[in-house]
Amino acid sequence: MSTGSAPASSRGRALPEGRYGSTRRGAPPKWRIWVFGAIAVLVGATIAYVGYRNLGAAPIEAQRIGFEEKPGNAMSITIDVTRDDPGRAGVCIVRVRDLSGAESGRKEIFVPPGGTSTTLTTVIKSIDRPVTADIFGCSYDVPSYLSTP
Repeated sequence: MSTGSAPASSRGRALPEGRYGSTRRGAPPKWRIWVFGAIAVLVGATIAYVGYRNLGAAPIEAQRIGFEEKPGNAMSITIDVTRDDPGRAGVCIVRVRDLSGAESGRKEIFVPPGGTSTTLTTVIKSIDRPVTADIFGCSYDVPSYLSTP
């Protein structure tokens, strides 16, 4: 047995072929290339679709224009709702927060069909003295109790 650090093949001796398997590998079958290619395309398309749905522009959204404290633990909020389909009704959820930052009141606002931009004002009751008001979110999924006259 030799104590040198060089492998046996570099010292002029070939490795036994049956011991380590064949060193020559053929190209993978064509069906395997097509299957893995199709899987890669499907995974890529799925990731792109999910990213577009989650990171793309919202079809209905709102911006807070202003808020004002009212007597009796209430706050008035004015929002501007922008949507891509003015013929559809929507709903926005607004909320107030107390001094600790916890949500202390919440209200759903019906957004009637109309223009692409609508300004709405509402008063939100709070369980404690509110210090700020903000928008939780907007949707076209209007609950039945809001859409009936």
